[in-house]
Amino acid sequence: MMKIMKDEDLAGTALMPVAIEALEAAFAAKARGMFISPSRHHVAFPGNGDLVFTVGGILGERPLAGFRVYETFDGPEHSQIVALWSANNAKLKGIVLGERLGQIRTGAIGGIAIRHLSAPNARTIGVIGSGAQARTQLIAAAAVREIEAIRVFSRDEKSRKAFAKEMQRALGIAIEPVKSVAEAVADADIVLCATDSDVPVIHASELKPGVHINTVGPKTLTGHEIGLDIADAADLIATDSLEQTRTYASPFFLAESRHERRIRELADIVAKNTPGRTSPFDTTLFCSVGLAGTEVIVASAIFDALRD
Repeated sequence: MMKIMKDEDLAGTALMPVAIEALEAAFAAKARGMFISPSRHHVAFPGNGDLVFTVGGILGERPLAGFRVYETFDGPEHSQIVALWSANNAKLKGIVLGERLGQIRTGAIGGIAIRHLSAPNARTIGVIGSGAQARTQLIAAAAVREIEAIRVFSRDEKSRKAFAKEMQRALGIAIEPVKSVAEAVADADIVLCATDSDVPVIHASELKPGVHINTVGPKTLTGHEIGLDIADAADLIATDSLEQTRTYASPFFLAESRHERRIRELADIVAKNTPGRTSPFDTTLFCSVGLAGTEVIVASAIFDALRD
């Protein structure tokens, strides 16, 4: 029976481990050439915005196919649709309406990067940003590492205090709202950068050796939330989709720099085709750009989990 889910059906933290495990398998499949993930496609509506389509899925015994569409129109509210099919029998498994699935998906990809690139004994996190993406990145980090302490900074004092209170209650981990980026990231084993800033908000000089950084905000030459100094300091740079980094409307922030050839696919690290962290003192950087088809994988896993 075809299902329809909305944001309220996906609330809380319980579905994050489901998404992480499903996407771990999907990244392994990508490394074997069994994952379908073409670059996103924009359809412009001049004067209003775009409809943006991502299409993809997975091959194998239980092949899945589907798409996500979201809009960039002006307005107080935004929406997304994800549709999912069983590719071997043309059965429409379900439809997901709202933004929460995409947030879980992005958080889960960040969690896989943390699992494979951060130090195994990472215990402390610095969070920059206090929006929905910061929340799901943190939920995913806590799902893959035994986190003991968290500090958060965002420009709005009220927002960072609300974030700390809400996420401490959700995760059962002490979270301290702090007054500066430097204070949030000082001595952090993991840094989560989830802002909408077009100028760098963290700098390499503020980070300790051996840190792992996830960046999920702007990453183009015209605006990026982390600077080239962090790429300079990184012993390893990875992304979820090299193809997507090459098809931004505005070039990727590492394009035509010496770092462009250094970027590794997270899928190859997951599959152990490419080395990940090799030393406790390695600084690692993960640039989340959005791997098409991953929403389909997460939707299917959640449908199955809720059915069971």
